[in-house]
Amino acid sequence: MPRSVNSVASRNRRKKILKQAKGYFGRRKNVYTVAKNAVEKAMCYAYRDRKNKKRSFRGLWITRINAGARIHGLSYSQFMGKVKANNIELNRKVLADLAMNNPEAFKAIVEKVK
Repeated sequence: MPRSVNSVASRNRRKKILKQAKGYFGRRKNVYTVAKNAVEKAMCYAYRDRKNKKRSFRGLWITRINAGARIHGLSYSQFMGKVKANNIELNRKVLADLAMNNPEAFKAIVEKVK
């Protein structure tokens, strides 16, 4: 009896990897074994950087709040300490957005906490 090989599934599995490798440079886009390694590595980076993105944005928000607070004579840590002491329930994302796009509203918050 001849050996049965599920070539449909094998081809689909390879096509899926090569489709994910679209746009890669050189043999990484069209040689299955090379593309498989590249896609696996890319998936690892994607998983890791979904976590790091949160870290990066928090740092960006802190930088923007610090810049906005220093215009009004406070450091970031002083400003955030006073925000917490006055029970202002605005997170860093909202405060950073106000500091960048709505300086009048941010100034009102700074005046309230001083």
